[in-house]
Amino acid sequence: MMAIGVDPHKSTHTATAVDPSTNRSVASIRIEASLADYARMLRWARQFEQRRWAVENAEGLGRHLSSWLLARGEQVVDVPSTATARVRQLSRGGGRKNDQIDAAAAACVAALQGDGRPLAAEGITDALALLDESWMNLAQCRVRLVNQLHALLRELLAGGAPKDLSATAAGELLRRVRPAGDVERVRKQIAVGLVTQIRSVDALLKSNAKQISELVAASGSTLTDTVGVGVGAITAGRLIGRTGRADRFPSSASFTNYAGAAPIEVASAQRARHRLSRSGDRQLNAALHTVAITQVRTPGSRGHAYYNAKIAQGKTAREARRCLKRRLADHIWRTMITDERRVAANPGGHPGATLQSSAAGSTPTASSSDRSLPGPARRDSTTPCPAA
Repeated sequence: MMAIGVDPHKSTHTATAVDPSTNRSVASIRIEASLADYARMLRWARQFEQRRWAVENAEGLGRHLSSWLLARGEQVVDVPSTATARVRQLSRGGGRKNDQIDAAAAACVAALQGDGRPLAAEGITDALALLDESWMNLAQCRVRLVNQLHALLRELLAGGAPKDLSATAAGELLRRVRPAGDVERVRKQIAVGLVTQIRSVDALLKSNAKQISELVAASGSTLTDTVGVGVGAITAGRLIGRTGRADRFPSSASFTNYAGAAPIEVASAQRARHRLSRSGDRQLNAALHTVAITQVRTPGSRGHAYYNAKIAQGKTAREARRCLKRRLADHIWRTMITDERRVAANPGGHPGATLQSSAAGSTPTASSSDRSLPGPARRDSTTPCPAA
């Protein structure tokens, strides 16, 4: 299989074909960063019947080209810039650098060193991530519009408007206002415009939520069914979209660390303690926090019982919430892993093997509140268990 290395830049891309058996450059092409030249480069590459693209920094400057190639059924791997730099440094030529050498280095790394990370075409998780970002922007926009409307209604109405104000209720209030003078007329005019904008944003939010619900159902996810109270379609869409493929995390502890829900050990001499993590994906952390708070406030839920048990053990409310969030992160990761395996085994869907939680923490001195869920002694990994 021919390895085609690509050195991407903002305005140009250079591709070099390298024969893995001889580690020699066979051909090279330089194109402009445009769709027409993308097609020209693909036609050039078709002279090699079996090929694999190795794009340097495919998540950065090479993202658009990588997505374009993947959408057309090409095999693409991501090669880190540090790996190509290492190849240049160790190869002949005294560390010389140009676009063609960089492209060849990327191909060499992917073909010979095995440092390339295979990429997959964009799918439902990417669509959910886009919709979730759009939903957050729309929700923030609505908050700003409602705040502006409340400020104007305080000037137009005695006592202002109630807090739980809808666009319909605001319209009814404004119809009763009889402005006196230019200032009040302008205030009412702006307020009417804000009501119109809020109605438009509400319609967009409704449409967005419907799309997220449909995609969550199409993904085969059981988050809304298995996690219980607190995970609706919007939260499930955020969890799936921000996580991507759950099997890219080797364990639930890795996923929890990525989400910023794992406490950080701060040890000195004979004293060991843990502090709250401020790193990780904060939007994913916020989704976990929403699920945890909802369960705490819902009597009869498993999360509520777990929270009360931690309080009975002498933990503070903040510590108990942190423990619950950590436990939920474990459960959510295992649920997503199980869903992915079920869909992979049969796109039509059938129950897959449920993963058990890890009994080991990320540190030898982790307390029961800082480690993964207790369970049977089997490794919590994405590697399928061998058949009995």
